[in-house]
Amino acid sequence: MFHVGDKVVYPMHGAGVIESIEEKEILGETRSYYVMRIPIGDMKVMVPRDSVKEIGLRQVIDEDGFKKVMAILKGTKSPMSSNWNRRYRANMEKIKSGNIYEVAEVVRNLMLRDREKGLSSGEKKMLEYARQILISELVLSRGTEEAQVQSMIEGVLGDVTQALC
Repeated sequence: MFHVGDKVVYPMHGAGVIESIEEKEILGETRSYYVMRIPIGDMKVMVPRDSVKEIGLRQVIDEDGFKKVMAILKGTKSPMSSNWNRRYRANMEKIKSGNIYEVAEVVRNLMLRDREKGLSSGEKKMLEYARQILISELVLSRGTEEAQVQSMIEGVLGDVTQALC
């Protein structure tokens, strides 16, 4: 399904590059694994090849996907529950989905809410986590540096905030 050098996304961890495909024996069972490096956080992850569909491993977005992410970031805040617990659970489900568009929505909504009302410490951690996932994929899809993507996101959301004022 995937090959060495492919840029892929591992939901809940972010985007990385498949460095190798290896056979490993773990707990007496030999399985084939994709070994991927996730540049942000310099993490190395082994993904069982026979579990790719259940895990949700997928290709990094292309140019059209990037444009859609930017459109989402430029959009208006989605309705969110005023109940912190419900809002947190709904956002976590979006992050767990592995869908970059839902992650972008969480980043946009939480950044805008932070600027309006502030966030709890739990939501601040969630925002940072979602931002890292989003940034990791955009870095690989654009072939650019992390700092450039961060400033691009800040710029887009800064424009949205100013438009709301």
